[in-house]
Amino acid sequence: MKTIIEPFKIKAVEPIRMTTREERVAILEAAGHNPFAIRAEDVLIDYLTDSGTSSMSSEQWAAIMRGDESYAGSRSFFRFEQEVARITGFSNIIPVHQGRAAEKILFDVLHQDEPGIYLGNSHFDTTRANIEYVGDEALDIVIPEGLVPSLAHPFKGNIDLERLKSLLTEHGEKVRGVIITVTNNSGGGQPVSMANIREAARLAHDHGTILVIDSARFAENAYFIKLREDGYGDTPLLEIAQEMFSYADASTMSAKKGLQRRFPCRQCSEFAHPHRGIPNLRRIGGARPGRNRARITRGVAGGLPTIPAALHRLFR
Repeated sequence: MKTIIEPFKIKAVEPIRMTTREERVAILEAAGHNPFAIRAEDVLIDYLTDSGTSSMSSEQWAAIMRGDESYAGSRSFFRFEQEVARITGFSNIIPVHQGRAAEKILFDVLHQDEPGIYLGNSHFDTTRANIEYVGDEALDIVIPEGLVPSLAHPFKGNIDLERLKSLLTEHGEKVRGVIITVTNNSGGGQPVSMANIREAARLAHDHGTILVIDSARFAENAYFIKLREDGYGDTPLLEIAQEMFSYADASTMSAKKGLQRRFPCRQCSEFAHPHRGIPNLRRIGGARPGRNRARITRGVAGGLPTIPAALHRLFR
C-alpha cells in the first residue's frame, strides 16, 4: 500500500468533546433519534452533511481581510464573477445565500401552469423538495450499476441514457429539464463521465428541453474523469471542468463543500429575466459580505489544482 502524504499543513485545531457509548445513546434518545435535534457539541464524528465541514486555505483566510464590503458594485463580486465565468463559461452569475435558494429561483421560473417532470441521475433532497413544492415531479434514473453498492463501476453516477431517451419521448413537453448532479450526491457521491454528460445534453436538446448541472462537486468529478475516462488522462483539470459546463444550459451550486467555497451561485441568463429583482440581486452580490465573496473566489480558483493533488495520491 502506498504511503499517502497530505499536501497541506494544519495551522489550527478545534477541540471536540469525547463521549461514551452510554452518553451517545442517551443523547439520541433525548433527540428522538433526529440528528437535527442534537447539539453540535454533543456530536463526536459528524456525518450529517459535507456542507461547511472542511477547512479553508491560507489564501482564503487572507482573502477575508481583502474583501470589499461595498453594498453594491463591490470589487469582490467582480473578482468572484470573473473566476466563476472562467471555469463555467456562463455570462450571468447570480450569488444567493444557499444552493437550495438557487434551486428555488430556477424551478419557480421553469414552472408552468401544467405540472412538469424533471429527469435526473439522482435528485438531491433539496432539489426534489423545490421541484415538488411548485407541483412538478422529479424522477431518478441512475444507471442500474449505481444501485448496487458492491458492484465496481468507474462512473456509477451516470444517468441511464436509454431510460432518459424513453422518458423524453413518452412525456414530451412535460419534461422541464434534465438534471445531472456531479458527483451524484444522493447516489453515494459517485462520479459522472464526460460521455454521459455529453449524450444527456444531446438527448435533452433534441427533445427541446434543457440540461442543468448541479455542480457542488464539479472539481472532484473533473478529477475522476481525468483518472478513469479514456482520452482525458493528459487533459488539464480546468479544461475538463470547462467542457463539463459547456454542455449545460444552467447550473446551480451549493458552495459549502470540500473547497469551502461557502457561497452558492446561479448561472443562467435565460431564466433570470422573469424575476425583476434578480438583476439587482446580482449587482449587490447576493447581499452577502464582501469577505465571503472574496473567500469563495479563492476557493473556486484553488479547488481544481488542490483537491486532485490529494486524490491523486489516494486513487492512482
